[in-house]
Amino acid sequence: MSEQFDLTVVGSGPAGYVAAIRAAQLGMKVCLVEGRETNALGGTCLNVGCIPSKALLDSSNRYEEAVHHLGDHGVDVDGVALNLKKMLARKNKVVKTLTDGINMLMKKNKVTVKNGWGSVKDANTVTVKPAKGKAEDVKTKNILLATGSVPVELPFAKFDGKVVVSSTEALDFKKVPEEMIVIGAGVIGLELGSVWRRLGAKVTLVDVAPRPVAMMDEDLGKEATKIFKKQGLAFELGVGVKDISVKKGKAEVTLDNGKVLKGDKVLVSVGRRANTEGLGCDKAGIQLDGKGRIEVLDNFETSLKGVYAVGDCIPGPMLAHKGEEEGVACVENLAGQAGHVNYRAIPWVVYTEPEIAGVGLSEDDAKAGGRDVKIGKFYFRGNGRALAMDEADGFVKIVADAKTDELLGCHIIGANASEMIAEAVTLIEFGGSAEDLARTVHAHPTMSEAVKEAALAVDKRQIHG
Repeated sequence: MSEQFDLTVVGSGPAGYVAAIRAAQLGMKVCLVEGRETNALGGTCLNVGCIPSKALLDSSNRYEEAVHHLGDHGVDVDGVALNLKKMLARKNKVVKTLTDGINMLMKKNKVTVKNGWGSVKDANTVTVKPAKGKAEDVKTKNILLATGSVPVELPFAKFDGKVVVSSTEALDFKKVPEEMIVIGAGVIGLELGSVWRRLGAKVTLVDVAPRPVAMMDEDLGKEATKIFKKQGLAFELGVGVKDISVKKGKAEVTLDNGKVLKGDKVLVSVGRRANTEGLGCDKAGIQLDGKGRIEVLDNFETSLKGVYAVGDCIPGPMLAHKGEEEGVACVENLAGQAGHVNYRAIPWVVYTEPEIAGVGLSEDDAKAGGRDVKIGKFYFRGNGRALAMDEADGFVKIVADAKTDELLGCHIIGANASEMIAEAVTLIEFGGSAEDLARTVHAHPTMSEAVKEAALAVDKRQIHG
């Protein structure tokens, strides 16, 4: 008789492996199925997404600092040279360290790992088809689908992996492009566009939206555009792409307005779609929505009883930390606990320089929802630590309810925004007010004092602005 599991998780990205660990902690016998090769756990995020891109962002930022900015600090550096091969090797080492770490966590928590493409045969069976060898049926009481997402292709410009590329290939260019065109000025486009711009490429970002990362608060979008243009990024905003052609290893991108852009590389970053093809959803009776995402109930159960889904493959923002929280909530519910996710308190971050981060409602969204709002804003140029660090660009913006003072949203563009946003997330999680944030003692001098000042500014009580 084949081995019986309490839970089989399909997909080892952040949503999947975190759910597997939490389920094991709760006493479940867990199997984790991953379609990638052995020792490549971690999904897109760790292998070809969040982690390698952040490694390159850090390395490229250090290079730009040495070339252009250290002299301002009295550090004279001569003969700075880019060793791209070594930079990419460091990025790969970071990835390997983390993926090896996840393998160790699976062993520590006694999670059985099976490599091969997993598909749902029925409510209690996952078929695992390895790259070589015969398929295996895994018997299980419950199934959790956490298969993530894949890049969206343009119908008239399929990825060729050489000139027209996805984010995966853009992490491993063997030389710096002379000219790079990025289709989509969202998070991925801005981050990878920034990497290659810092290393010497001429980068142009194209987007149908009027500002980069259209989901962000409008004030942040305007500020970001101004800062990135000053850094050397070029933008074609409010215009679509009509055609992309490749001739003799070069690309021509024709825009809707008739303008033609030429480049060595075209990064298409127009979004991602749920990775549900080949899962067997249609045969198993698992309902998908019009965008190919798995439809789920509040407890993350699909239309097939006993089969659940979390992360990028279901509706909602495609964020690793959102998937992690859903995975934990799902298995805690299975164990009889009260797992939940507060979707109002999920932050998002763009890891450019400066960083951009937000949580909760933007000013426009709050007003569109019928809220009367109060706004507090504080610029980092009034913050002592920011000036000392030469990081005076950007600001913190607080959105609060005009009647109750409830903290509705916080939006930051500035150095270390990814870390500073956490205290606003905590306030929103506990239903706090702008006054709570304004009354919280912040160490001096720190950049986080700008968050306090923005909260004070909601009632026009800021001290340094």
